[in-house]
Amino acid sequence: MPHDLRIALFQPDLAPNFGAMLRLAACFGAVVEVIEPCGFPLDDRRIRRTGMDYLRHAVWHRHTDWAAFDAWRRGEGRRLVALSRHATLPYHRFAFRPDDVLLLGRESAGLPTEVLAAADHALTIPLRPEVRSLNVVTAAAIVLAEALRQLGVLDELARS
Repeated sequence: MPHDLRIALFQPDLAPNFGAMLRLAACFGAVVEVIEPCGFPLDDRRIRRTGMDYLRHAVWHRHTDWAAFDAWRRGEGRRLVALSRHATLPYHRFAFRPDDVLLLGRESAGLPTEVLAAADHALTIPLRPEVRSLNVVTAAAIVLAEALRQLGVLDELARS
């Protein structure tokens, strides 16, 4: 089954995580949406260094701010699925759609309340209570893999 899943990064703080996210997206055929401003200069040199040779397989877009991104995704009719440690619905109990946008917050602060409130759904990754959170790329990988599993994409990749 084809998919058009997107991973949206809300004002990412760390260039290495951005590169790792591009690599993740390239490996699974997802598109990355970057919501600026970033905590680092988003220039070709940093992108090449962190994205390595996966960049030729990665697709990503820039949005100048939250309002521009939100207008784009609403215009596309895409469901916004936020990942947050403050959510109560576990990601593995959620039914994903092929054109969902998985929204992840800043490494330093997560998603602001108003951004989280704008999401159609908010999901959490169940963790042991004595730990706070996962790395943003790790969290994206876990939830993206579940979405791809539900959509039958992992079976297609296994056959190719």
